Amino acid sequence: MKAYTKPAGYRFTILSILLLIIGSGCSVTRGIRKDQALVRKITIKGIDDQFSEAALNYVDKDQQPNNKLNLQFYYWFSNNGKRNIGEAPAILDSSLVDYSRGQMEKFIQSKGYVKAKITDTVIIKKRRAELVFTAEEGPLFRIRKFEDSIPDKKVRDIYLANRTKMSHIQPGGRFDMDSLAHDRDEIYLLMKRNGYFDFYRQYVNFNYDSTFNSSVVDVKMTIDNPPGKTEHPVYTINNTLITISTSNGKTATKEDTLKVDSQYRFVDFSHRFVPRVVTDYNFQKKGKLYNIDMQTLTTTRLSELNVFRNVPNPIYEKLPDSTHRLNTKIDIIPLKHYSDRVEGEFLFANGRYGYNIGNTFTNRNLFKQAAILEFKVNWSILFDNGSNTTNSNGIQNQEFRVGANLTFPRILSPFDFPLQGKFGVPHTTFSTNYSLFYQKGLVTRQSFVNSISYDFWETTRKQHTITPINIEFSKGTIDPAARDTLVKPEYNRYSYVYLIGRTVFTTGSQYTFQYNAIELNTYDNFTYFRGSLDIGGNFLSLLSNSFNTKRDTLGQRTLFGYTFSQYTKTDMDLRIYRSFGGERQFIFRINPGIGVPYGNSSSLIFEKNFYTGGANDMRAWLPRTLGPGQFNRATYYGTDDVQRNKYKYIDQFGEIKIVANAEYRYKLVDNFFGAKLKGAVFMDAGNIWRLGKKAENPGGEFRLNNLYQSTALGIGTGLRFDLSFFVFRLDYAFKLKDPQFNGADQWVLFKHSNELFHTGDFKTNYLKTTGDNYNFAQLNFGIGLPF
Repeated sequence: MKAYTKPAGYRFTILSILLLIIGSGCSVTRGIRKDQALVRKITIKGIDDQFSEAALNYVDKDQQPNNKLNLQFYYWFSNNGKRNIGEAPAILDSSLVDYSRGQMEKFIQSKGYVKAKITDTVIIKKRRAELVFTAEEGPLFRIRKFEDSIPDKKVRDIYLANRTKMSHIQPGGRFDMDSLAHDRDEIYLLMKRNGYFDFYRQYVNFNYDSTFNSSVVDVKMTIDNPPGKTEHPVYTINNTLITISTSNGKTATKEDTLKVDSQYRFVDFSHRFVPRVVTDYNFQKKGKLYNIDMQTLTTTRLSELNVFRNVPNPIYEKLPDSTHRLNTKIDIIPLKHYSDRVEGEFLFANGRYGYNIGNTFTNRNLFKQAAILEFKVNWSILFDNGSNTTNSNGIQNQEFRVGANLTFPRILSPFDFPLQGKFGVPHTTFSTNYSLFYQKGLVTRQSFVNSISYDFWETTRKQHTITPINIEFSKGTIDPAARDTLVKPEYNRYSYVYLIGRTVFTTGSQYTFQYNAIELNTYDNFTYFRGSLDIGGNFLSLLSNSFNTKRDTLGQRTLFGYTFSQYTKTDMDLRIYRSFGGERQFIFRINPGIGVPYGNSSSLIFEKNFYTGGANDMRAWLPRTLGPGQFNRATYYGTDDVQRNKYKYIDQFGEIKIVANAEYRYKLVDNFFGAKLKGAVFMDAGNIWRLGKKAENPGGEFRLNNLYQSTALGIGTGLRFDLSFFVFRLDYAFKLKDPQFNGADQWVLFKHSNELFHTGDFKTNYLKTTGDNYNFAQLNFGIGLPF
């Protein structure tokens, strides 16, 4: 016996806990007349386990039990249905129950239980109804014999050459109507891929005989010829007319008309494109067989250029002769030439807050070649009114970033590369970015990065990104008073002064491989992988050694008067996605990385180090406030609040990072003010570490025998407001295990749970010894999913 009730939605989320408290006394039958009943449960008996869950979907949607949270929102916000919020009550309707029974019976019969019968019973208690569907499946019918009848020899040859790999109908197998439908669709697509433009599904028919007493079926498949013909015609592609309208869809203006070659005629009412923008990604070539896959590929790739608003399927016209040729017409509406987008983020926690404001200007068709120019400006500022003792206006630090990316939808290279458009649009991106980081009383740091990158798809699942040229220049200027303090014997932070204050440049190359990114917006079972490798300074090292360039006071080689950096850095992101049906999904992610300086460098460039904390990895910690290892800032700085606050957010870094996340996602409400409301529960584990012991980060080195002790743990819950085109996210995370402490004191949530929402001895002592308030929890706002 299988019993199904839609998830009530009462899980441990911020909102659901509140609703559980507020709504616990609310009756689910509120608003229901005394002669009505609310459907609260569906029970299915006698159906094979592998089909019982699918059978539930054949119950009419108006007889499906309500999600309690959906129903409660309906009562609260919908004003008796005048607003489309939540879910109207599922009121028992005997006619819909009978209709559901019939649909479920047809479904079971289609799965090989040809003689199956289903009865329904309704049990009502206190105006709550349970629907009980009971099946007598009878014997399972299997296929005894399969044969075909295909009078067109060419069609038959194509079918027989592909039958083994595409057919679900096999002697001895289950007699399943879905298999018949599957084979009909596969034959249709097979013909459409081989030039049969006029082939229809109706030409494929199945006859079957189930009159045998031994529960077997004989199946015969026929592929009929077109009426009055002895064979199916095969079509080839002829000429192509490409028409581009203005961005508002009008074609009344004077057009640019070009005859490109023997195949293409190009008409552009927008005056904004050269023909190759479209012809490069038209995979229907003159003289080739009509192929529905090439049709789909053409519309898909033209849409992926991100310069066209509407790319419908091509229109085909048969030539009025007996040559079986097709003229093609492609009508396209472009997106607006220019766009501007303003974005903002805000974070806060216990006296610390900040915002991030950005603006992106986009030119979608530079040089008339669908090249996209993006110009971005971003300003972020962090305030720390709770404990800032170095800046009276509460500003902890600021960062200004400006950059431009120019992306061409093809590989631009002195070498001849074939168009890699079969599995995705390849790109060449020229990028330049400048950033200025400023923290009053400590450092001003500037960086300038220029690169050329190529990305292309090996298959639909395998993407490669190669950056052969990456030039970085960074310069740090330390406040003289801060420098004098840092090099004092009691602080011994000369290596830190060297890290943030040096001027350095490097050239390098980068490579990134992604697998299965195409699946990230699905609920399937799959594995996603992204791995990257960043190598810098080797060419400069060869150059400096060849010319025996000068060394600085630390013995490092210089070029053009500047020290250059040598390093290798790699990181990976491995995720395993598992579906639990519907929109329920479990994700496990591990994200390790390591950076190693060598040769001309004793430390990584400041910007190449790893940091953790924030909305996308260790969510119970603010960005840059965790690690490295068991480094305890209170112990290191003692009672010197001035120094501790001065270097906050920039002295916790490492050359090694390991973060693992486990997250379970589920749907709460179908309609919450126009969005799907989804929930999540999660656990985060990880940290950053230094390579070897460092005086400035005692306890921060990576050691295998201390990995457990130095790993942080966080748990939490969250809400996701899914608006289809983007997801707005709210996560509330708690520190479970904090590695800055030792032994049992690390389990802060268990040991000091009584101080979650008020101050006790632990928080008081922490404030006294560190000058900081201890935050057990962190609230994160974000756009998009964390991973």
